[in-house]
Amino acid sequence: MKHPLRYFFLALTILTWFSGWSENGSRLWLRFDKIADEQVRSAYEEQIKQIFFEGESPIITTARAELTTALSSLLDRPVSVATNPTERSGIIAGLLDQSDLVTSYVSPDDAANVHADGFVITHVVRHKIQQIVLAAKDDKGILYGVFHLLRMMQTHQSLEKIHVVENPKIQHRILNHWDNLDRTVERGYAGFSIWNWHELPDFIDDRYIEYARANASIGINGAAVTNVNANALVFRSDYLTKAKALADVFRPYGIRLYLTARFSAPIDLGGLPTADPIDASVRQWWKDKADEIYALIPDFGGFLVKANSEGQPGPQDYGRNHAEGANMLADAVAPHDGIVMWRAFVYSSEEPDDRAKQAYDEFVPLDGQFRENVLIQVKNGPIDFQPREPIHPMFGSMPKTPLMMEFQITKEYLGQGTHLVGLAPMFEEILNTDTHAKGKGSYVAKIIDGSLDGHTVTGIAGVSNIGTAPNWTGNLFGQADWFAFGRLAWNPYLKSEIIFDDWIKMTITHGDQAVATINHMLSSSHETCVRYMTPLGLHHIMGPGHHYGPGPWVKNMSRADWTSVYYHKADENGLGFDRTATGSNALSQYHEAFHAQLEDINSCPPEFLLWFHHVPWNHSLSTGRDLWGELCHQYHQGVEEVEQLREDWKSVRDYVDAERYRHVEMHLQIQEKESRWWRDACLTYFQSFSMREIPYHLEQPEHDLPYYESLTFPYAPGIRPRW
Repeated sequence: MKHPLRYFFLALTILTWFSGWSENGSRLWLRFDKIADEQVRSAYEEQIKQIFFEGESPIITTARAELTTALSSLLDRPVSVATNPTERSGIIAGLLDQSDLVTSYVSPDDAANVHADGFVITHVVRHKIQQIVLAAKDDKGILYGVFHLLRMMQTHQSLEKIHVVENPKIQHRILNHWDNLDRTVERGYAGFSIWNWHELPDFIDDRYIEYARANASIGINGAAVTNVNANALVFRSDYLTKAKALADVFRPYGIRLYLTARFSAPIDLGGLPTADPIDASVRQWWKDKADEIYALIPDFGGFLVKANSEGQPGPQDYGRNHAEGANMLADAVAPHDGIVMWRAFVYSSEEPDDRAKQAYDEFVPLDGQFRENVLIQVKNGPIDFQPREPIHPMFGSMPKTPLMMEFQITKEYLGQGTHLVGLAPMFEEILNTDTHAKGKGSYVAKIIDGSLDGHTVTGIAGVSNIGTAPNWTGNLFGQADWFAFGRLAWNPYLKSEIIFDDWIKMTITHGDQAVATINHMLSSSHETCVRYMTPLGLHHIMGPGHHYGPGPWVKNMSRADWTSVYYHKADENGLGFDRTATGSNALSQYHEAFHAQLEDINSCPPEFLLWFHHVPWNHSLSTGRDLWGELCHQYHQGVEEVEQLREDWKSVRDYVDAERYRHVEMHLQIQEKESRWWRDACLTYFQSFSMREIPYHLEQPEHDLPYYESLTFPYAPGIRPRW
């Protein structure tokens, strides 16, 4: 007999199709449905009778179309576009210094405070007529202002007496795609790449436009569309024509296209015998290639480069340093206002005493040697996008060089495509960390926005989590991570709770209790994930290769720093990596005041205890438990919190459509199962060293250690292709 639930779900699906409220999440946060709250809608209707845009450009045309379409849907009536300003309440938009009408509405102070990409929105009453004025210095500012205004309406904020002056804190706000030309996505958990290079340039998928809309709506202004493990083929003339087609789609939304540069391209494509960055023929090849690209794509953003890392070619192959390699490429794009983003994720073929130290050791001595249009792209932590890491020691250590943040939005080490893990609190934690580089208050955010060291070229990057999944991100809540990255790229001082509140109201519901519950789920879920995966500063204990699931026992690989045992160093005495002066001394790479918070095992914050110290199993912690007892407690608490996530989601069922509710419910079931797997596998393994019992009142592991060690996943998603 077939399971009765099959019939239930079939009936529910048919009902969904015919009821008209099917929702697969494809609209992301750009859901401009009729405002159900009549009081809110009525207020907006009184204030917005028409819109008037002064000035013309492709971006302004886009902004006008976005505003007209969205308002007509939100207000459930046509909103007229005036060809001339009239005596009707509405929205007036135009460029400062180019529109006498707009300038007459905006105070000199506001006008002076608006910069590139920024905008002012102000409420004005003249002759008893209400006007909402949107003004900017450039057309991109108009577009961002439109999306800001629409976000306020989607979240039911009052437009009465509105007065907003917004400027992005960071200049280059870029989404990095680890997408290969064959449409596989490295560390991708939402299907294949949305870029169909085979059909470009002739077939333009509607998703390219929707992608541009989504990014522009949260202030992202750049996209590096190819993998950092680069393929030189993208620089072949026919592929550059394909890239031009994407750039043409992006341009009306203010987004610049970037490509990843394989350092050996002069050999791979140009037939040169070398890629030595000081060789004149190599430098000329890159100059000619840059000229070719800019002839096709005048607003091309520049190059993103991974070099001398994980087998990628680079300047060190020729005895040169990172500055010499980066500067060669920077010189090629500088005449066109291009930039080079040179990644600091490096480790050489020689195993270091501590992988966490290598990037600092290679880059900090080069401070001040890079061209002005080079940004060093630094991961948030010194290892590799772990569930929690301390800040990278390079932040605050290269005052003469602009450093751009690299966050990973795709969850390579955080449950991949199935776990609910709101990343905004983790991003916020890093951005708000004080480096003490120039005394108290030297926050990471101030380094990447340029304010600490006076840099005018600034940037931030996020490794994309999107693919061909109907809802873009696979896991519905992955949308919140993309959304949060964009908002924090615009303003790295925003609070994650505010960002989540906006996303929930724009995407799921306005019900107060449901918004509060879902916000709590998102806000608490990162800490929950850390607890059931890598509590107390554990790191890099995932399965090898695919990084799916626990693998604290991983050893005997071709490099020690690819193994788990290299990082946790469990033995009969204790657990953790000693990075103090008695160990690798990686702590010395941080500024003294930062260092002082962490060097004492008794005062080190518990979240970084095992990152910086090898701690005896019986060492007493501030919680009143010893290390082994606290480790057991943390793992079990993480699982209990996942169970609570499921209960919280059940409590909001009436506020979520059936399709998306069921989608999240199934993923939470997977998360609960896998959190137990993580807990039991790790505790069983570490117990083999501590030789102590898991406290009797805690749930015991379901299987023995050999069982967990025997599990294999040859087709786990996101595995790096080997060719």
